[in-house]
Amino acid sequence: MSGTPLPDLILYGRAECGLCDEARELLRALLEERREKALPTPTLRVVDIESDPALERALFAAIPVVELGDRRLEAVTSLAKLRRLFSEVLDGDVAARPGPKTAPIA
Repeated sequence: MSGTPLPDLILYGRAECGLCDEARELLRALLEERREKALPTPTLRVVDIESDPALERALFAAIPVVELGDRRLEAVTSLAKLRRLFSEVLDGDVAARPGPKTAPIA
C-alpha cells in the first residue's frame, strides 16, 4: 500500500455522548498500536453531528459511527470490530471480510 494515500478515518459523534467518548478512546488506542507496529495508520478526524442538521438527522440513532474509506460501522463499541475494519481496509485482509464462506472442495 506504499505510495497510496490512506483512506479517511472519521468518527461521527456528539458532545456528552459516553459511547462516542468510548469509541474515540478505542480508536486512539488502535491507532497507537498500529503506529508501534509500523502498520498504515490514518489520521483520525472527529465530526460533531450536531454541527450539521442533516448529519444529525441521518446519524443520531447510530452514533458512534466510524467511517474508513468506503466502509462504515454504526454504534461502534467493539475493539475487535474496529481491528477487523482496519485490517480489511488498510491491510487488504480478504479473509477477515464478512461474507459467505465456501466449503473446501473434497
